[in-house]
Amino acid sequence: MSLPRRLLDPIRRHPGRAAALVPLLLLVYVLALIPSTPGIGDLRKTRAEAPSVVVSADGQVLAQFRRINREWVPLARISPHVVDALIATEDNRFYRHGGIDLLRMVAAGFSTLAGDRQGGSTITQQLARNLYPQEIGNAPTLNRKVKEAITALNIEIIYSKDEILETYLNTVPFLYNAYGIEMAARTYFDKPAAKLGVLESATLIGMLKGTSYYNPVTNPERAMQRRNLVLAQMAAHDKLPRQQLAALQARPLKLDFERQGEPLGPAPHVAQMLRKWLVDWADRRGMDIHADGLVLRTTLDSRLQALASAAVARQADALQLLSDRSRGRGGDKPQLQAGFVALDPHTGHIKAWVGSRGFMQDQFDHVQQARRQPGSTFKPFVYGAAFMDGASPRDQWVDQPVAIRVGASVWRPSDHTPPSYAPMTLRDGLVYSRNTITAQVMDQIGPQRVAALARALGVRQSPLEAVPSLALGTSPVTLREMVTAYGSLANEGRYIEPVLVTRVEDRDGKVLERFDARTPEQAMPRELALTLVDVMRGVVEEGTGAAIRQRYGLEGDFAGKTGTTQDNSDGWFIMMHPQLVAGAWVGFADNRVTMGDAWGQGARSALPMVAEFYQQALRARLVDPQASFPVARQDYPGGVLQVQARSDEIAARPGQVARAAPRQQRQQRERQAQTWSRPSSSFQDLFGRMFGR
Repeated sequence: MSLPRRLLDPIRRHPGRAAALVPLLLLVYVLALIPSTPGIGDLRKTRAEAPSVVVSADGQVLAQFRRINREWVPLARISPHVVDALIATEDNRFYRHGGIDLLRMVAAGFSTLAGDRQGGSTITQQLARNLYPQEIGNAPTLNRKVKEAITALNIEIIYSKDEILETYLNTVPFLYNAYGIEMAARTYFDKPAAKLGVLESATLIGMLKGTSYYNPVTNPERAMQRRNLVLAQMAAHDKLPRQQLAALQARPLKLDFERQGEPLGPAPHVAQMLRKWLVDWADRRGMDIHADGLVLRTTLDSRLQALASAAVARQADALQLLSDRSRGRGGDKPQLQAGFVALDPHTGHIKAWVGSRGFMQDQFDHVQQARRQPGSTFKPFVYGAAFMDGASPRDQWVDQPVAIRVGASVWRPSDHTPPSYAPMTLRDGLVYSRNTITAQVMDQIGPQRVAALARALGVRQSPLEAVPSLALGTSPVTLREMVTAYGSLANEGRYIEPVLVTRVEDRDGKVLERFDARTPEQAMPRELALTLVDVMRGVVEEGTGAAIRQRYGLEGDFAGKTGTTQDNSDGWFIMMHPQLVAGAWVGFADNRVTMGDAWGQGARSALPMVAEFYQQALRARLVDPQASFPVARQDYPGGVLQVQARSDEIAARPGQVARAAPRQQRQQRERQAQTWSRPSSSFQDLFGRMFGR
């Protein structure tokens, strides 16, 4: 006897018993599928999913890390027209069933047999498919339908009807990377879901039958027909006055379409960096940054961030116009780029971070990723090393041609203006950014000691080539490193590793991990660091950064340094205030593309960004104008010594340091103290031309 006949024979002999087994077999079948469907815990977790957020120090949300482009809105913030259209079209017995509408399933079955295929799924069943596409799927199989039914019943047990509607409307996709009714409303009608009218609501609900087929952007006629059918359903179920139906159906779609990108937030480069960091942090703890509602507390100040972004955008746009004009009408116009960062020197807390002119235009971070030659902003490390070697800001050197042998070659640094052949103090060598003086100091101190000081202060990631030209900033570094190093000077010579994240909390505010600032390291003796800060006050008082006072009228205790690299490839300016240190870099991504001579120097490209930032920060009282560095202003004689370069006490030859013995220097200072005066007009003209450096 064949196997089928053996199985059928008991059924023929005992039909009653066989019929009684059917429900039991169905029960076994359903029970066998339950383990492969989402459990109660999974359903609760889905409803409770929340994106992680990045929060500023002043409590403002800077970014949200969503799995998809969706903004969850409560049912109270969704237009009632949307709910009416959804229920009338998709599930008019929604409030009368427990997740499965048996009457609708039977009706849909008969219609399908008659050749008019219809779905019998309720809103709850559709939600089950939307929430669990992998576990349930859309295949037209019995297994899929049973899983869908089981999940729908569980959903109805856990959630209220309003919660089901809210979840459904916030999870359904609407094309163009728009998930949920809020993003759909913004995408197709440029308004929030709460303000959707009856026609707009009917259009969006009409898309649910087939988003691509009824896409109002690419298929407006189809979408309008579907919208009108939804309106008719609303009228049929008393959700719309019947006398208004014809007039409403005659009206056009009136789309206001615009794709909704993921919100960048006010600090997009920081947000993207922290997203990667948080993913790694969460993975190690078995957490999900898209669902667990983590709160990342940062040191950024949203107000300072906004000021920095505005200053970079405004000044960079103005420079871009100059660049475009200089290149004429033809050819490609290279896009100027910039970076800006500010930090609290006493805590290391980063307060503002602008990685480029615009994140959509350039996602490369010019604060931390870009390494560029710092030019003269590196010079303070040379003079700082000299002070640590016993030199004084009043020590005199001759401003003359320099030739320094490096192996088989000779390095001959020069300035934009001819050498004066006059004695110049170390203080003035830095204030007026004289390459000849700086090169002689480097030759005396040695590149290794200068590099060591720069690393101790904060230039710790970029390799520094310990060669004489390092004095003029030839080794590429990051803006973040340079501002950190200046922050160490402003912090009385103490290095603090920059801090961006202070703690991670769960959604209830419980601290999961705290990131305290590390113990400061004394990178440079306190008195000498403050001496260097005092010398750098002269840069903004009378030197290459004098525009801070003269053009921008900034009042307060400031010190800083400009920087420009060869052929104006890079423009830098970093400024210190007792409470805030900020720096900017300007240039083209390709350093072979140079900026114009008239505007490319750091004093004219980067300085305006920093100056405007401090202007607005002072105006908003985010920085105290009365704060001062803990070092008295030294009474340095004004400008260059009025003596001839030829002196018995100061004899110099190319390639050697023009430095008198300490006793001779003291005698010379005493003799000249009575005759010290402001520089002559010729020297004033000389240094006036140097302000562009």
